[in-house]
Amino acid sequence: MITRIKPQPGVMDIELYVSGKGHIKGKSNTVKLSSNENPWGASKDAKQAYQSLAGELHVYPSSDHVALRTAISEVHNVDVKRVICSNGSDELISLLCQAYAGAGDEVLFTEHGFLMYKLCAQGVGATPVAVPEMERCTDVDAVLAVANENTKLVFIANPNNPTGTMIPEQDVARLADGLPNHTLLILDGAYAEFVDGFDGHASLVDDRDNVFMTRTFSKIYGLGGLRLGWGYGPADIVNTLHRIRGPFNVNASVLAAGEAAVLDTDYTSKCRKTNAKWSEFLRKKLRGMGIACDASQTNFVLARFGSEAEADAADKALSDAGLLVRAVKSYGLAECLRITVGKGADCKRVVSVLQEFKDGWIA
Repeated sequence: MITRIKPQPGVMDIELYVSGKGHIKGKSNTVKLSSNENPWGASKDAKQAYQSLAGELHVYPSSDHVALRTAISEVHNVDVKRVICSNGSDELISLLCQAYAGAGDEVLFTEHGFLMYKLCAQGVGATPVAVPEMERCTDVDAVLAVANENTKLVFIANPNNPTGTMIPEQDVARLADGLPNHTLLILDGAYAEFVDGFDGHASLVDDRDNVFMTRTFSKIYGLGGLRLGWGYGPADIVNTLHRIRGPFNVNASVLAAGEAAVLDTDYTSKCRKTNAKWSEFLRKKLRGMGIACDASQTNFVLARFGSEAEADAADKALSDAGLLVRAVKSYGLAECLRITVGKGADCKRVVSVLQEFKDGWIA
């Protein structure tokens, strides 16, 4: 039967988001290195906090998230009144598009930026605009050249996914100061915790009224399965988002786990240092066998092969060995594979498989 109920124009043009693969049929020793998850998982404190709420599943969660916002405020030195919690940072991306963009408006992002920027823009009827990068880095001048009277939102991930590259704060500040007065700059800090001493550009938020920051608990905190994020911005922006978010958009167990995770700074520091060690190992070994990769400020490496065919063949070799990585053709990087920095043994397996592959590859 053909339904007479039709969605809004443009909705069916939105491509479905495809997450990183997690399983290989017939293989029991699969290592998932496709979604940039923390291979060491969540901290012990976060796990205990989550489990402690098992006896209170009948009770509605806090709608103001005050305990978690306070913990975030203390650890990240931000104004608690301007922190907003969300069901993953994806929810904030969607809410920002709902609140500030629509038909006739443009939403800008870089050509290799996170796919959700485009999908959320399309979801509200706005026009997504991909701006060229410069050698896989955000090109501030290119963004400023494209921004116009229709530009309502600009999304920049710094460090960026899936490239792993990062631009300095002075360039981000120049971008914020050069945008049209009616344009909001959103700085996606999903990987900010992997950069030692980096505040995710919170200081830029404090100094300006056109900058908003998003963060996530899915990466270094190891809480991807719980879906938790937070944002920080001007008071009027935060107030607007509170008006359209669900009153109970984050459940009680997640709030408790997030609070414990952000307060466990020793564990976060340990994960950062261990990731840096194996990230450097992986990049050094890849470059040594002729696989190009940029300096990464994240928990993944973007491996660049000589062609799409070579990347496909390398992906198959890794998959056959039980190692799942992420092909990034949907990001316009057909010749690349994004490889999460796993545990030491996982990184060594990746190197071994790729070395054997390169030894036998004929272009």
